[in-house]
Amino acid sequence: MDPKQHTNLVDLLQERALEQALETAYTFLADGEREEARLTFAELDRRARAIASSLAERGARDERVLLLFLPGLDFIAGFFGCLYARAVAVPTYPPRMQKGNSRLEAILASARPRVILTTSALLARREAVCQESPALAGLPWIAVDELEDAAAELWQRPSGVDAGTVAFLQYTSGSTSVPKGVVVSHGNLLANEEMIRRSCRHDERSDFV
Repeated sequence: MDPKQHTNLVDLLQERALEQALETAYTFLADGEREEARLTFAELDRRARAIASSLAERGARDERVLLLFLPGLDFIAGFFGCLYARAVAVPTYPPRMQKGNSRLEAILASARPRVILTTSALLARREAVCQESPALAGLPWIAVDELEDAAAELWQRPSGVDAGTVAFLQYTSGSTSVPKGVVVSHGNLLANEEMIRRSCRHDERSDFV
């Protein structure tokens, strides 16, 4: 199950979900010490398929999807949901109330996302959020924590997902100039993971922060 044996993260997570279904994939420590939530490989795969099905219904294949999340496992599920839908994830923080959101506005203008993934807590504040960043108002929002597990059964694996498929756009901070997006592919991510594995000499029993 070495990452270098795979060309994309969809195949890798699906293998983990099949062979290590009940093992923990991610744990979220709310304050750096206290466990708030965890996801097994099977749970992450199921949530990713449910999210991907919802994205497919909205024609998100090969389109950009804005990820508006505070830190937590919903972000992880949303990110993998994009990969499972062959959509391009665009991670960013939600708008800050009355503090200016020039970076988010620049990302929206550059990426031109088709859909927004978020949580029910942020969706409940949609009106206030859109007042801070009006460009968000015209886009459909999906709360990933409100999707039914049954939606996972509707997932159809998109064709053509390989090492060259774009996984996400990583935007610069925008602190010195307009944020610029860097294209990161599945192959880029897997190569980076393999480099970390070799450098740190970790295995399937290792925990990483």
